[in-house]
Amino acid sequence: MELQNIKKKTFGTFAGVFTPTTLTILGVIMYIRQPWVVGNAGVIGALAIVLLSVAITFTTALSLSSITTNVRIGSGGAFSLISQSLGLEIGGAIGIPFYFAQAIAVAMYIFGFREGLQTLTPDVNPFILDIGIFSLVLLIAFISTSFAFKIQYVILGVILLSLVSIYGALLTNELNYSIEWFGKYSGSIENNFNGSSFWIVFAVFFPAVTGVMAGANMSGDLTNPRKSIPIGTISSVIITTIIYISLIFVAALIATPEELAGNYNVFIDKALYSPIVLAGLLGATLSSALGSFVGAPRILLALGEKRILPQSQRLAKLSSKGEPVNAMLITAVIVIIGIFLRNLNTIAPILTMFFMITYAMVNIVALVEQSLGLPSYRPTLKIPLFVPAIGALGSIAIMFVMNVIVALFSLVFIVFFYLYLVKMNIKSAAGDSRSGLFTALAEWATKKTNNLRQEREVRSWRPDLLMPVSMPKELRSSFKLIHSIIYPKGSIKILALRNVNEIEQKNLENFLKNAVKKFKESELSVSYTTIDNTDFNTTVNVSMQSLNAAFFKPNIIFASIDTSTSNLNYYNNLLLDAKKNNFGLIIYIPFSTASLAIEKSINLWITNVPEDWKESFNINNNDLSTLISLLICRNWKGNIEVHIMNNNRKMEFSKTDIEDLHTMVRFPKNTTISINQGELLDNVIRERNTDVNIFNVEEGMLVEDMVKLVNHSRISAIFCVDSDFENVLV
Repeated sequence: MELQNIKKKTFGTFAGVFTPTTLTILGVIMYIRQPWVVGNAGVIGALAIVLLSVAITFTTALSLSSITTNVRIGSGGAFSLISQSLGLEIGGAIGIPFYFAQAIAVAMYIFGFREGLQTLTPDVNPFILDIGIFSLVLLIAFISTSFAFKIQYVILGVILLSLVSIYGALLTNELNYSIEWFGKYSGSIENNFNGSSFWIVFAVFFPAVTGVMAGANMSGDLTNPRKSIPIGTISSVIITTIIYISLIFVAALIATPEELAGNYNVFIDKALYSPIVLAGLLGATLSSALGSFVGAPRILLALGEKRILPQSQRLAKLSSKGEPVNAMLITAVIVIIGIFLRNLNTIAPILTMFFMITYAMVNIVALVEQSLGLPSYRPTLKIPLFVPAIGALGSIAIMFVMNVIVALFSLVFIVFFYLYLVKMNIKSAAGDSRSGLFTALAEWATKKTNNLRQEREVRSWRPDLLMPVSMPKELRSSFKLIHSIIYPKGSIKILALRNVNEIEQKNLENFLKNAVKKFKESELSVSYTTIDNTDFNTTVNVSMQSLNAAFFKPNIIFASIDTSTSNLNYYNNLLLDAKKNNFGLIIYIPFSTASLAIEKSINLWITNVPEDWKESFNINNNDLSTLISLLICRNWKGNIEVHIMNNNRKMEFSKTDIEDLHTMVRFPKNTTISINQGELLDNVIRERNTDVNIFNVEEGMLVEDMVKLVNHSRISAIFCVDSDFENVLV
């Protein structure tokens, strides 16, 4: 599909995430069901229900936010996140039913709005009201998303005024100080008060807090989703939780438990000004309908962009204003079908299950990404491992608490979609983390991983070193550095070059056995083999060519050079051979006996950054050196000083560019970035307050030039050459 050069309006944190998320959470249940929850469960029971519900959604919000700060999220929100990590098959299997759930939810919100409206217009046909309400939603959405968000500002204002009126009930009513802390679970009007239970009341309340994805669904329309989704979602969940908890005490004070259980309209009847609360109720349902109708087509748009559905090219079409017009029309048809069904009670539980499965999968993605420990997983919002674990297990558990049969049916539905998409054999141009996942799980997954993606993914990159060694001192001098590069998830394969001298050969093998033992003590993946060495370059070159056929192959040649070494031409040839065989290359040159000093401070030198680096997500031959600096910094618990050599007068690095580089690479917070002019050697000599210098190997640079840099700076250095498999901006 051709890229559409349409400049569309994008939205910030407040408009694009906070407002729709808040309006979806502060919905109809808050107005007409929360008093009933307090009347049945008592204050303590109601608090337990609210806090347990929020625990599930808040962990999901944290997982969602953490993943968002680590990836370039596309359109489709949760679908995009799941697809990037677990593949389009699983992402689509979740995204398709999630889309239908969002679309049908519009019809349910319209029914809720109509029920509130009928108190004012009892003589009007309900079906005509439904069609009229949907026509209003449709009109607002088709004018523009921007206009829809402006309407939501008005609704947010009405809801805030209604909350003030509800809190004002404490001033105008005789207060009930005989608070029932533990409820009797008397039931509801519908079952003639024949009793309920904690879990029945929980199931009624839980849909109130399931709006955490409302902002994420707009990911493709956000100016900065990596920033807006975490801030907007988490702040919305915290604020709405405080509101729900406070309303528990308001309800307990303004009415008796019998009134709360028997009158759904307690908040309206006892409010400081009842009409504004009724307006808030209507506004809440209208905003939820509007938010779902704006969000659902974005999910369908994302499914179309990934060629998952029939007629995908048409689904992905945008209007001149950047609106997914075809996706909106199809969504409108689905909503109308839902309206014609009249009673959605039979399928409403299934829609809730689809929401829950989506939340569970978002947490599972966070769990998988965090467990793999790939260098590409560097979220700026870090969460403990137990957070996504609680979110995933909690979401699945709640599904079965609500309804075992419906939960099982919903899971079967998801599996059906998954098998359908697997049969389609869809491919993603961007790739995903599955190869890294299967590699980490076990070797039996090799065949599966190859079927998913023939080439290595940059997001699955980790440092897997191949080190040719002819003498023990080569490994001894670089042992600590190698450990700092590959710990905890990398690996090293040592290529012992057979020596003519049998005594030296035996000493080398004994040393390698001890070195391997040391690496394994840190639970690192390490192995070595001895190979006949006729000529250094020929031996290493043939080894690289052979290993290119292996699945678990190294991706970086590591060489340690003594500054006094005379046969540097070997390593100049190694530069060419590594590039030819698509291997990265690290050349470590320690300065005399100084080695790596106190292992705290790192100077990273970045050169030849292209002018369009932000648009192309390409910083030239600086990816491997930057990744290595990040890995070493993490293991040293040190700090990085980035020096960008900018001798291109056409290019200017503004403060915003520096901040963007910091954000896109996800450097540690204490990292400093400076712009340098002049010769590299002069700058390196000037910046001597460091433990190691890390460079990329510029075009035409020889090993002699590297040794000169080390000798003049009197600081050990690491020189890196990129292959085609690194990208620090992923």
